[in-house]
Amino acid sequence: MKELEKKIKDKKAKIGVIGLGYVGLPMAVEFGLSGFSVCGFDIDCEKIEKINKGISYIPDVKTENIAFLVKEKKLSATSDFSKLGDMDIIFICVPTPFTKAKAPDISYIISATDSIKENLKKGQLIILQSTTYPGTTEEIVVPILEGTGMKVDTDFFVAFSPERIDPGNKVWTIKNTPKVVGGLTEKSTKLSSLLFSQIIEEEKVFPVSSPKAAELCKLLENTFRAVNIALVNELTLLCRRMGIDVWEVIDAASTKPFGFMKFLPGPGVGGHCIPIDPFYLSWKAREYDFSTKFIELAAETNIMMPRYVASLVSSALNERKKPMKNSKVLVLGVAFKKDIDDPRYSPSIFIIELLLKAEVSVSYNDPYIPSIVISGKEFNSKEISKEFISEQDCVIIATDHTSYNYKDIVEWANLVIDTRNATAGIENKEKIVRL
Repeated sequence: MKELEKKIKDKKAKIGVIGLGYVGLPMAVEFGLSGFSVCGFDIDCEKIEKINKGISYIPDVKTENIAFLVKEKKLSATSDFSKLGDMDIIFICVPTPFTKAKAPDISYIISATDSIKENLKKGQLIILQSTTYPGTTEEIVVPILEGTGMKVDTDFFVAFSPERIDPGNKVWTIKNTPKVVGGLTEKSTKLSSLLFSQIIEEEKVFPVSSPKAAELCKLLENTFRAVNIALVNELTLLCRRMGIDVWEVIDAASTKPFGFMKFLPGPGVGGHCIPIDPFYLSWKAREYDFSTKFIELAAETNIMMPRYVASLVSSALNERKKPMKNSKVLVLGVAFKKDIDDPRYSPSIFIIELLLKAEVSVSYNDPYIPSIVISGKEFNSKEISKEFISEQDCVIIATDHTSYNYKDIVEWANLVIDTRNATAGIENKEKIVRL
């Protein structure tokens, strides 16, 4: 342990990061900029090639930083997992989706851990960062690693530390976001806390008693958001029936300086956390003969929103004596949130799927996503122009990218379904239907 401690303090520890996506790459770069030598591991050859050429493929990571680190030999990438044996510290930052039955799919975690097992050496620190259910570190990761005959604390160290990456957030980054750490043992927690204190302020590293506590911490953070988003989504449906502007109500409630936190409704939830985490928690709860009814209801409410948006399109077209079938609909934005290039679990995708089933002629525009496959069909982002928008029967603002000129869009469009309140301040009741 003392040898690894010294390596961390001297920034001589070699760091390996398995999974070079939205979590792994920013962290690899941050450790590299802090003076550590970092090697990224991935099965995606395109990602590896870009990194080794000094090119970023994630908007939040500057190409100039990757180019600098590659030139200084502080960052490299490989698909050769045998090089894990050369690392002192290994992060697991792989995807954790769920199955069609809403059960956790931890196959990527198992695969990454198997790769570490094959190359495990004494003195290594393994930190799982992938969002998962409480118990994964202790019940899955540790037994695989101890299958080598080596033991935690005696031969290697293990911890869980939830990722807190918010794509597109320019204020809260890895460097200034507090970090929670839960080691399997006191030594594992101490080493992990020391490591993270090299890239963020020491007082912003918060140790907890166990990996389970850290794993549940992550699920709580995102379930909290999911539940509150579901609340305002449900309120949105009620406000429409009552003839009340839900956006006005939320803005008014937000003037209260205490006891209220602002959440906004939308066409659904997307990304790598909020649509998934509540189901991870409810799945694990069943092992303890416990039903998380409140959490599951919130998840169901959010899942329902794309269908609600599709129904708004249908009713708005009907009011204009236009059938849904064969109508032309343009969806603006397929990223799950504005100003990023990540379409994972985006509500826009579900909306498009519903429109296709209704035999609608669907097109989309997204300045960050040039093409996408939905329902087995490849779509290419259409260029926005007055002529093209005016040809559409309906335009859905599904993702409120800041690059869109909403005033022009409303002026050119025949009908606008605004799911993000992007047209706030633009008065045109004949054209605009807000969520």
